[in-house]
Amino acid sequence: MKLSTKSIIPILVVLMLALLPACSELMFSETPAAPAADQEAIVQAVLTEIEARTEQGAPAVEPAVPAPTPDTDEIVRAVLAEVEARLAEATPDPQPDLDAGAGQDIEAALVAVYQHANPSVVFIITQAGSGSGFIYDREGHIVTNNHVVQGARSFEILFANRERRSATLVGADPDSDLAVLRVAEMPAGVEPLPLAEPGSLQVGQFVVAIGNPFGEQGSMSWGIVSGLGRSLPSQRGTGMSSTYSLPQVIQTDAPINPGNSGGPLLNLAGEVVGVNAAIATTTGTSSGVGFSIPVTAVHLVIPNLIAEGEYVYPYMGITFASSISLERQQAFDLPQTQGAYVIGVAQNSPAARAGLIAADSTTGRGGDLVIAIDGQPVVDFSDLNSYLVFQTAPGQTITLTVLRGGQTVDVSLTLGVRP
Repeated sequence: MKLSTKSIIPILVVLMLALLPACSELMFSETPAAPAADQEAIVQAVLTEIEARTEQGAPAVEPAVPAPTPDTDEIVRAVLAEVEARLAEATPDPQPDLDAGAGQDIEAALVAVYQHANPSVVFIITQAGSGSGFIYDREGHIVTNNHVVQGARSFEILFANRERRSATLVGADPDSDLAVLRVAEMPAGVEPLPLAEPGSLQVGQFVVAIGNPFGEQGSMSWGIVSGLGRSLPSQRGTGMSSTYSLPQVIQTDAPINPGNSGGPLLNLAGEVVGVNAAIATTTGTSSGVGFSIPVTAVHLVIPNLIAEGEYVYPYMGITFASSISLERQQAFDLPQTQGAYVIGVAQNSPAARAGLIAADSTTGRGGDLVIAIDGQPVVDFSDLNSYLVFQTAPGQTITLTVLRGGQTVDVSLTLGVRP
């Protein structure tokens, strides 16, 4: 075994202690250096200590101490040269031992998250089905999915302590799949869950889902953030042969099953990073690909649902190609694959009034290619959609930079209200 940097530290301490008397004489007096025999004894003592600390894994190397009687300074340089040579040889173990306490730390964190969060996660029962939700504030507001409450006339809330309350619907938003219920009185000791800051999540981060899959109340599953920047289609049509979509959706492999909908996705600090909404599956059960509405949408939409009962989105009136493949680039006769390609403009829409040009319905060519919005680059439609949903509001004037007929053109567009 080679000498590690960590093990060199105590060796250097021994070295300094061994040489302290000699160094003191060198620096603070004119007393002649110690006899050669004593000097050699110092060197040998330090090297013996080095050999012992290497745990018999490093070969002995004789220091280059001059044969004539050296002075103390020469001894110091010789021994430090030996230590430096050993340090140069030392390399980290390519397969270090796992920290035995790491598993226990994660286990403790998971237990703590559950104990903290589960009392604030509720079971929502309607005449049409069931789902999950979590306490948003001390006024009794509960966040859940729109699809959990959609079409329901009554709502029963079952808390973790088995107390039950009736709830009323405060507001719902099909585009973000978020909704708010309210109970008149919460059980004692139930606190709202804290929300994480927008943009704080990273791929690979541990996350926890708590909810009521298949009616099993208070179930917890855990995994990692598998991907960011996904999208979920709106639960309503736009009337333009397409649907709106929610950007910045979280993908996770934390098992999410029917009944988890509306429950929180949490980080290991116990903060809500998302609202569990959907799974990609061919069987109706989790296949390791779950989707969660980002906390950015919770920060933006929920206060408006509580105050107004609805959330109003900005609107341009444009249909875009979802992506531009190499094949589409050639078919549309575009100079690049990056950007959001305009394939439709609604009549009397903000986009029509701004003069945006759609592709020819027969050839698919001639449409504007949006490459930036307010100076922010647009690599594909998801970039434009993310900026539009989370950074703008109705009535705001934005600048779209488009490629049109080989020219770069800036187009001002005043946003309307999404119909």
